[in-house]
Amino acid sequence: MEFPALRGRSILVVEDEMLIGMHIRSALEDAGALVTATTTVRHALILVEHDGLAAAIMDHALADGDSTELCARLTARGVPYVSYSGFEPVQGASPDAPFVSKPASMDTLLGAVEKMLVGRA
Repeated sequence: MEFPALRGRSILVVEDEMLIGMHIRSALEDAGALVTATTTVRHALILVEHDGLAAAIMDHALADGDSTELCARLTARGVPYVSYSGFEPVQGASPDAPFVSKPASMDTLLGAVEKMLVGRA
């Protein structure tokens, strides 16, 4: 499957399970995205402040806490995100943020990101 809206776009991946994070990163890079990845909420909150971030994919339950504050920061900066978790959708998440339940295919996950980015500059 092809995801043209991902080409050249900067995507933040926040996932503390190394193999899952590597799999997501690889799929995004294969689609032409520019990927920055981290395993902690603390580091993600720093990365979110960089201009040019097009979207994020994040797990909810991370080693250093949940992603509630990260959801709020992304929303405040106008950065769309997909919650990708084996847990229930994040409380306080934007109602526009898609939730993809783990496990899911990379086509499903990247399709959710693609759908958010279509029509965005």
